[in-house]
Amino acid sequence: MARKPASRTEFVTFDVFYQDGSRRSNRKVPSSVLGGLDLDEPARAIIEEQDRLISEKSGVPPIPIERICRSNGDKLGKPPPAGAAAARTHQP
Repeated sequence: MARKPASRTEFVTFDVFYQDGSRRSNRKVPSSVLGGLDLDEPARAIIEEQDRLISEKSGVPPIPIERICRSNGDKLGKPPPAGAAAARTHQP
């Protein structure tokens, strides 16, 4: 008899930028906690909790988070220049 597929927990990945200038990419947050009125704000609390647990195990104090953004392959975590989209749509 075939096995019933297990339920998959879907994750959203985030890039985390810290106040000391460092960056951690692809931090996983369950998608079930995102959305609603707070949008991605619950992800910050989850990542801060992950950092706290890591710092307890390593003995190194956690670095304060400056900002987070969803990982999407954008290396700088910034939106493209305003003219970039228009330039791509009007190619001959």
